[in-house]
Amino acid sequence: MRKNQKGSNKAKQILDEIGFDEVTEISIEDLLAGFDIIYIEEKLNGSDGVIIRGKSKTIIKVDSDISTMHRKRFVAAHELGHFFLHNKLEFHLDNEKTLSWNRLEEIHKRGKQEVEANDFAGELLMPEKVFRNFITGKKFTHDLIREVSERFNTSLTSVLFRMLTLEITPFFIVFISDGIVRYWRKTSDFKCYTNDITKIPPPELSVAREYVDENYDFIYTGAEKTQSIDKSVWFKLNDWEEDIEFYEYCIPTKQYKTLVSVIWEA
Repeated sequence: MRKNQKGSNKAKQILDEIGFDEVTEISIEDLLAGFDIIYIEEKLNGSDGVIIRGKSKTIIKVDSDISTMHRKRFVAAHELGHFFLHNKLEFHLDNEKTLSWNRLEEIHKRGKQEVEANDFAGELLMPEKVFRNFITGKKFTHDLIREVSERFNTSLTSVLFRMLTLEITPFFIVFISDGIVRYWRKTSDFKCYTNDITKIPPPELSVAREYVDENYDFIYTGAEKTQSIDKSVWFKLNDWEEDIEFYEYCIPTKQYKTLVSVIWEA
């Protein structure tokens, strides 16, 4: 089935219309002002972002309690996606369940408009051509994920999902909340196969399990953020196969008790 590309195609169109290859160096306020949209940061009490569409003006609000500018940019870009894609939305609230890449199953339940707004934000903040050119030829590591995050002024999880969507490099990604594997995805060129791991805790010897057991605290720093594991921790082995080395890197979010785990061959 062909993936719905309405969101990403609209972002490409907008970038072409404003004449920019990317908007990385443009502030949120200036970016939205260019579309005659008022940007406000204030406490939203349970919501991350809001779009309010009036007869002559539109307001986009972002929760002032969001801790990183990377996250605020993504929230604002998501609301901007609603502005361009969903003109029947006059008042709409978004929160962790509609904005987070970690909760794709909940986003899909809420309808395609949230998926489209996320895809719009991904393409707007990390345009495919520029994104690919920056990554091409670089080895996949957790340092690369951070480097790309800093380059495009967006979050680590947004970078990973952009890599996944664009099939940048072979890897496997697992999404965990409240200590349970909710779902997983892999690039088409990642040829390993997993057991049925959904709706159960992550495997006993996985790095993800360590983070869950430590209540989503950061337990590794520096080079140790990428840990060596056996292939059999996450994947099936054929009878003729020997176990080989893989790497696992986790991004925990203690506030929401969520975890993204990335696994790739050493």
